Amino acid sequence: MKRISLAFIGSVASILAATAAAAPAVPFRSKLPVEGAAPGFDGAATWLNSAPLTLKQLRGKVVLVDFWTYSCINCIRTVPYVRAWAGKYRDQGLAVVGVHTPEFKFEQDLTNVNAAVGRFQIDFPVAVDSNHSIWQAWGNRYWPAYYLVDADGKIRYKQFGEGNFDKMERAIQSLLGEARGSAVDSGLVNPAAPAEQMAPNLDQLGSGEAYIGYRQAASFRSPERVLEDRPQQYTVGALQLNEWGLSGQWTVGAESAMAGLPNAGVAHRFSARDLHLVLGPGKAGGSVRIKVTLDGQAPGADHGADIDAEGNGVVSATRLYQLVRQSGKVRQRRFEIRFLDKGAEAYAFTFG
Repeated sequence: MKRISLAFIGSVASILAATAAAAPAVPFRSKLPVEGAAPGFDGAATWLNSAPLTLKQLRGKVVLVDFWTYSCINCIRTVPYVRAWAGKYRDQGLAVVGVHTPEFKFEQDLTNVNAAVGRFQIDFPVAVDSNHSIWQAWGNRYWPAYYLVDADGKIRYKQFGEGNFDKMERAIQSLLGEARGSAVDSGLVNPAAPAEQMAPNLDQLGSGEAYIGYRQAASFRSPERVLEDRPQQYTVGALQLNEWGLSGQWTVGAESAMAGLPNAGVAHRFSARDLHLVLGPGKAGGSVRIKVTLDGQAPGADHGADIDAEGNGVVSATRLYQLVRQSGKVRQRRFEIRFLDKGAEAYAFTFG
């Protein structure tokens, strides 16, 4: 058997090392599929936090398009993550563009949208899509909805609804790595989520969204038949789980019900950690005092962020209000709210 000299082995090793050093590195490529060209933002009524933007202007950046509306609890609970992604990856080539497409008529009001952007501390550009033009161009059907666009203007990833934040961030990292040619930091954000922005308690969530306007109302249990768009006195008695009713004078419209006299009320039997209600004062600049009870008593430690332990609060803007957060074991409760002043509007219950 012939011996191979150490000098020869060393020479071969040197040649291989030099060849490897000379070979160009293979650029990082994302495995996310191409799903077509992104439609852009034509039709925006106006823009907040930015001059109008086009995808052509954003070419070379990865773009996260976030469809949301400001009174939607599912959207509200995603805000901390979208805001955190915008901050973490801004200098690495990510541009976040919010598209605010309203569900209710009051969400078309630019004053209300501006207030929500400030309240949620949103600093990335927001296209105000009051006429649903952008929504329709993208073929969107959900709040919230996320579309991830690569540096060449192609849609590469979609995600609908809240949750799965790790999957969304991994997709962002993947496309940023492709745009840069090398992988980016693989850590995940963990933003603080106060009040109504906290993740829902899905393991003990026994109640779903309930609309008060007649167009989408269900499980209404006041004995009086709803008189559409005209004032009427209502009463409410015993309720089964997920049933609700009105008391006092209300005018029930397609989207909401308006309290015609002081002390009108709404009751709902629910099972969830959190109860929210989309409410408005009825007129710009107005305010309506409210009083909340749980099982006929002051909520105490189970009060939400927008009332005190005695159940007192004020509705001074049209938005989602957190009225209950059960502090102990989640159980069925009878919620009641009385409006101490006339003119309040009630839109929808949501839970968490």
